[in-house]
Amino acid sequence: MLDIRFIRENPTVLDEALAKRGASPQSATLIALDEQRRAHITKVQEAQSRRNAASKEIGAAMGKGDAATADRLKAEVAEIKFFLSGAETLERKLNDDLNDALARIPNIPAADVPVGPDEHANVVLRNHGSIRNFETTPKEHYELGEALGMMDFERAAKISGSRFTVLSSQLARLERALGQFMLDLHTSEHGYTEINPPLLVNNRTMFGTGQLPKFGDDLFFGASMISRSDQANQVMETCFKPEHKDRIADGESFSKIVSEIFESAPTEEKFWLIPTAEVPMTNLVAGEILSEKELPLRFTALTPCFRSEAGSAGRDTRGMLRQHQFMKVELVSITTPEASKDEHERMTKCAEEVLKRLAIPYRTMVLSTGDMGFGATKTYDIEAWLPGQNAYREISSCSNCGDFQARRMNTRTRASTIDDTRFVHTLNGSGIAVGRALIAVLENYQNADGSITVPEVLRPYMGGVSLIAKAA
Repeated sequence: MLDIRFIRENPTVLDEALAKRGASPQSATLIALDEQRRAHITKVQEAQSRRNAASKEIGAAMGKGDAATADRLKAEVAEIKFFLSGAETLERKLNDDLNDALARIPNIPAADVPVGPDEHANVVLRNHGSIRNFETTPKEHYELGEALGMMDFERAAKISGSRFTVLSSQLARLERALGQFMLDLHTSEHGYTEINPPLLVNNRTMFGTGQLPKFGDDLFFGASMISRSDQANQVMETCFKPEHKDRIADGESFSKIVSEIFESAPTEEKFWLIPTAEVPMTNLVAGEILSEKELPLRFTALTPCFRSEAGSAGRDTRGMLRQHQFMKVELVSITTPEASKDEHERMTKCAEEVLKRLAIPYRTMVLSTGDMGFGATKTYDIEAWLPGQNAYREISSCSNCGDFQARRMNTRTRASTIDDTRFVHTLNGSGIAVGRALIAVLENYQNADGSITVPEVLRPYMGGVSLIAKAA
């Protein structure tokens, strides 16, 4: 979230930054909301001051026996009290209106971010690794996985729907090995602390990292506290009433009925499935004042991630590239404003090291203003080479969010010799997406007979297995 004081003082800077992101100017609207809020606060303060003064004047008038003046002043105080009785509600609304508007404004891009409308304006920073020459046309990962009998999309669709996958046997083990390898690398060599966070988080946590309120459609709504007997009974009673028989016969209608019940629950009791471990790990320090001596904090986690993929209809419908559920190793850093740029470079190199150890070719991009995420001030994408697609595809995204998330979470830092506090800077990155790493391994290590050579670095995690082949 941006600082309204900064916007008041730099309206042109905000509007120019939004223009770089392809968004319309917002400074005039935000400043108008702020002026309305501040004018109301001033009016309340003046009314309170006048009420206090009039109360003293009433005592003085009564002491003089001036009943007429006392009655007039009492009537004035009564009017002021009536105004103040509704003033708090109005002030809360004006604050909410401003904060809601601010919460929907994206972060300001860093000065060195390339300006452009979309991914076509991204800039390649570096390439690493040699692209392998295959004797035959390389296959895509889903062709390889299905031929091995270890990647099943039909059964996944039967139990869940589209954009899900069932892995089995050595491919399931290979995915697990990738995640464990990444965690070991980041914790033993890169100085990250392993975290096992909750997968369900509340509204406040989603707001803190910028998923809410703007991107609710991209998330999966988990549930309210259905364990509460009254809500559980309400679900059962509603769903099985005779008048709902026709609706219950259809799975979508059943979901709609349950969603209606969940939506009526108190806001604080709603939960969301995490789209990335960035959300719970960054919020570990929400509302805290951290000593600069303990910074940077570096966290990593291997978790399932859940995304609705809203707006991705028709994109990557085959295979595992764009799933509703996938595994990812996440990196999060909490640091001082002075150190965040260097921390961003460091985090990106930590993610790159995963691909170096796997000997998978990749390139690192700096994203343009039109392709960056909502909360980022600068983002590097790492793209792995997929020979089956004959293309580079994103496998990691590392972002510096500056103090954007810290303002939403109210997370500050204080130097031991300084009384004043300031907002920390937060960074997050994929270190890396496990499912996409599996894809990259399958396609880069495929053999002409359809078998997959296991990268050397993963063999200790595979019990010494060096080749994955179809069972005889």
